[in-house]
Amino acid sequence: MTAHTHQTAPTQFVETNGIRFAHRRFGKPGGVPLLFNQHFTGTMDHWDPAVTDGLARDREVILFNNAGVSSSTGEVPTTIEGMGANALAFINALGLKKVDVLGFSIGGLVAQEITLQAPERVRRLVLVGTGPRGGEGMDTLTPEAQQIFGATYNKPEELWLKVHFTASEASQAAGREFLKRFLRRTENRDPAVNEKVAPAQIEAIGKWGVQRQGSYQYLERIQQPTLVINGDNDVIIYSINSWILQQNIPNAQLIIYPDANHGSQYQYPQRFVRHVGDFLSENI
Repeated sequence: MTAHTHQTAPTQFVETNGIRFAHRRFGKPGGVPLLFNQHFTGTMDHWDPAVTDGLARDREVILFNNAGVSSSTGEVPTTIEGMGANALAFINALGLKKVDVLGFSIGGLVAQEITLQAPERVRRLVLVGTGPRGGEGMDTLTPEAQQIFGATYNKPEELWLKVHFTASEASQAAGREFLKRFLRRTENRDPAVNEKVAPAQIEAIGKWGVQRQGSYQYLERIQQPTLVINGDNDVIIYSINSWILQQNIPNAQLIIYPDANHGSQYQYPQRFVRHVGDFLSENI
C-alpha cells in the first residue's frame, strides 16, 4: 500500500447492493483511514495529488466514486440521503469499522449524511467548500455557478479555473499549477461522468437546499470533532454557509483562506494538508 501514490494507485472494485464501487487506496497503513467524498460531477481524478499524497504521508486515504459516477455502476440518487446511504454501503463493503470522513462541495453534504446515518462509524469530519441543509443560496446552483458551468472553454479543464479559483492574478496562477497536478496521472484515469450524473446531483442539491424553519437543527446531532474549511469568496456554495456549519455543529472549528474561491484547498494545498493533518492527529 505504501508504494502507491495518487498517480499510481490502481483502481479496485468492491460490489455491494448491486453496485460495483470503484476506489483507490494508498498511503500509510494502520490507523483510521480518511475517506474522500468528491464534488459535483467529479471523479477520483479530480482530486489534487498535492492534497491526497500530502495527507497519505501519515494515514491511508481512500478515494471512491459513489454510485452511478464514472467507473462505478448503479444510478445516481436524486437525494443526498440516498448518496449517503450508498457511501455507507461502500464503507461496509470494505469492512471498515471506523473512518475519518472528508467531503468537498456536494461531497460535504454526503459526508454529513454518512455521519448522521452511522455516527458510530465516523471518528472525525472535515467539511470543505460546503454547507448545511437549507443553506444560503443552496436550493439551486448560484447565479455565478450557472454562468461558470454554462460557459464554453478552449480546454475543458479550464472550467476548474473558474470554479475553484478567484479572478486575482495570484489565485489564477495557483489554479494553473493545480491543473498541471490534476492532469499528472496519465494512465488508468477515470472516464468522464455520463449525461445522467449532473441532473441527478442538481436535483439532490436542490432538495437539500430548500430552506425550512429549523433547517439547521439537525447539525446538533453531529457530535464528532469537525473542521470546516473554505475560501473567503466561494461563489459555488457561498462562504457564509461554512460559518453556519461552524456555528451549529457543537464541536466544530472554522478556517477561512484569503483570496480564495470554492477550491481553497487547491490554492493552498500545503497549508490545507497541514491544517487537516494536525486536526486528524489531535489526541491520538
